Amino acid sequence: MNYRIMGRFMSLIVLTEAIFMLPAWAISVLYGEFESARAFAVTIAATVIVSVLVYVCCKRARIRFYAREGLVCVGLGWLIMSFVGCLPFMISGEIPEFIDAYFETVSGFTTTGASILSDVEAMSKGMLYWRSFTHWLGGMGVLVFLLAIVPASGKGSGFTMHLLRAESPGPNVGKLVPRLRQTAGILYLLYLVLTILCFVFLLFGGMSPFEAICTAYGTAGTGGFGIKNDSIASYSVYIQNVCTVFMILFGVNFTCYYLLLLGKVKEVFKDEELRLYLGIIFASIVLISINARGMFSSLGETVQQSAFQVATIITTTGFATTDFDLWPTFSKAILVILMVCGASAGSTGGGFKCGRILLLFKALKRDLRKTLNPQKILVVRNNGQMVNEKVLDNLHTYLIAYVFIILISFLVVCLDGESLTTSMTAVISCVNNIGPGLDQVGPTSNYNMFSVWSKIVLILDMLAGRLEIFPIMILFSRNTWRKMV
Repeated sequence: MNYRIMGRFMSLIVLTEAIFMLPAWAISVLYGEFESARAFAVTIAATVIVSVLVYVCCKRARIRFYAREGLVCVGLGWLIMSFVGCLPFMISGEIPEFIDAYFETVSGFTTTGASILSDVEAMSKGMLYWRSFTHWLGGMGVLVFLLAIVPASGKGSGFTMHLLRAESPGPNVGKLVPRLRQTAGILYLLYLVLTILCFVFLLFGGMSPFEAICTAYGTAGTGGFGIKNDSIASYSVYIQNVCTVFMILFGVNFTCYYLLLLGKVKEVFKDEELRLYLGIIFASIVLISINARGMFSSLGETVQQSAFQVATIITTTGFATTDFDLWPTFSKAILVILMVCGASAGSTGGGFKCGRILLLFKALKRDLRKTLNPQKILVVRNNGQMVNEKVLDNLHTYLIAYVFIILISFLVVCLDGESLTTSMTAVISCVNNIGPGLDQVGPTSNYNMFSVWSKIVLILDMLAGRLEIFPIMILFSRNTWRKMV
């Protein structure tokens, strides 16, 4: 294990995070929130000093970087990043308990949106901004950001693919352009442009700049932290509709947007995952609108609320405009299925991903046909291209790990004595980075009732879900740390 090169990356991660805390500090100073300003100042100063010292100590690291280092860097990086990110909450006293502050921060960076806070509006402006910004930074990934801005020497340029694959969501990661740094730059540029568009449309709806930027961060990162206790419910229908549209847009594979820029419109609309994603959204809206019609005063309101909740759940954003825990059982069942389904691979959304579901069904269909014709050579194709068998093997391994983590976490969380619905949907929500579940963790509730041990389990679930499981599992494997380079 090349610990020095890993140390260099850890120092760059936390140094980048410290720089991103400066706007939150400035907002605290602007609003005269001196306790939060002090908390950010102390955190920034300490983080810069430590990161510079670590970088200097690891400056002469040998550029030998393999998949194992990439996975460990991502897993450790997110753990350390979340630790640094929770310090302002603790130092300011706004979330005094470490486990609660860490839970809130991990929920932010993993774009889960599960909160332990019962009164969000009591927080200072600076902390609300930082809390929402963690969604935006975690949505695309801080290592992807580093790849976009930090130049790599020709000798070490090969490590970038290991980092991008370890942090990016989906069954596989490909290059948009020949150079990985350019790929990361394109991803973040598209992400930034869509975020700015969302911000502008929210301003047109009458939001203040502060409200608009915080809401845009939550929408872009598909995170769902609101700055009001009722999330988005008290805002106008226009603002709710803007959030609905942009949540769906951020749940699309960003490669599709790049292809649109190249003028390859037909190729985008032929994308099988995109069609599945949009088809699931449309079918869910229709079914819920029919089933939950009696919950609203008009058909228009029914469709609008159904569309919002379908969008916020399938993209794993977690905003709320109504208490869907009161909806008919059939509608709630659809939402639970959408929790597991998730958005597209290569988007900021979480969940199992539509791309994986599509490949699983295709593999099932292939295996059934192969049972009837054992001698026939059959392959799985996606968008007309043959899918490598290694991708399918990794997919099956991921499915096993995914189910295993949910079951074990569910058993541990059940020790708290909450209802089965609460415990199961809390785990599903955290593993799939959604936020709200059902019953005691519904859209009008929070996660504060869980014990410390359950919160630790849910923290690991959130990290495992955001990082596609393997980087977190690698950290707990003895073989990972056995050999040194």
